[in-house]
Amino acid sequence: MSDFSDYKGTWVFLEVKDGEIVPVSLELLGAGRQLADKRTTQLAGVLVGHNVTPLAKKAFEYGADVVYVYDAPIYRHYRTETYMRAILACVEKHKPEILLYGATSTGKDLASAVATDLPTGLTADTTQLDVEADTGLLLASRPAFGGNIMATILCKKYRPQMATVRAKVMKPLAREPGRAGTVIEESIPLEEADIRTKVLEIVRATTHRVRIDEADIIVAGGKGLGGPAGFQLIHRLAETIGAAVGASRDVVEAGWVEHHHQVGQTGVTVTPKIYFAIGISGAIQHIVGMQNSGLIIAINKDPNAAIFQCCHYGIVGDALAIVPLLIEAFKTALTKGELADAGKV
Repeated sequence: MSDFSDYKGTWVFLEVKDGEIVPVSLELLGAGRQLADKRTTQLAGVLVGHNVTPLAKKAFEYGADVVYVYDAPIYRHYRTETYMRAILACVEKHKPEILLYGATSTGKDLASAVATDLPTGLTADTTQLDVEADTGLLLASRPAFGGNIMATILCKKYRPQMATVRAKVMKPLAREPGRAGTVIEESIPLEEADIRTKVLEIVRATTHRVRIDEADIIVAGGKGLGGPAGFQLIHRLAETIGAAVGASRDVVEAGWVEHHHQVGQTGVTVTPKIYFAIGISGAIQHIVGMQNSGLIIAINKDPNAAIFQCCHYGIVGDALAIVPLLIEAFKTALTKGELADAGKV
């Protein structure tokens, strides 16, 4: 058995966008707090950027005990090499037991780059985290084999143990205003001339598409709707109650709707107040993307469909017959003023 006694604590890479810590990093502080408490160790955040030191206050309010800060103009824009060097230096100096990143484009890029340099592994797109209290072994679980099973990945021989975690599968702690911690300012000798890439211009996307991960209500449809014509019922119901449209992977792969509507392991993770799962069987890869919704309502003609195991209300029947009735019922209720706003659906 390897000696990992020098490695202590759970760390979270605190990703910053537009001057704020991104939500998934706050979610990871909540998850990291549980892991650190189970091991009776500290929870630390790592901030890399320019003029980011004041953000440590927010990290403390969401659970961090310590924040390591690399604050310099060279980190103004994310570049793999600059951020990787900062993380490597911090890891080699302070030796964390666990290091978590959000599974964003930045988090995935950075984590994989760090993993290629450190003698350790990386579990990608994790949806569940736990730790063995006595050994410190991280239990990082994620759907595998096309979402048909859940696999728990272990890193027994190396430290730190690293994982990227999907947004919205963990919950942040309630903010504790005034909570304080320790800021440790770090630096490494790094000059612009040492970096092979330069940021010449930041181009923002100009397309405005619905962000289903921000919707309060989602109406999602699956292959049980039979085809594109049947899927139009999803659009009609969503329009009636002011909801966003979601879809299963099968529907997207069949070309009924665009990929940005896909909910699940290979799509978007969502946590709306209300989630309608219509004609969706309930494959693991879909369930992990919506299981934390406030209220889940499922409609499926198969009484044994897996979706009924994770819903709050289930209707067994033909969605093509049931959804039109729901649309008319909601229209009537809205006309009578019984539903003052979509949030009361």
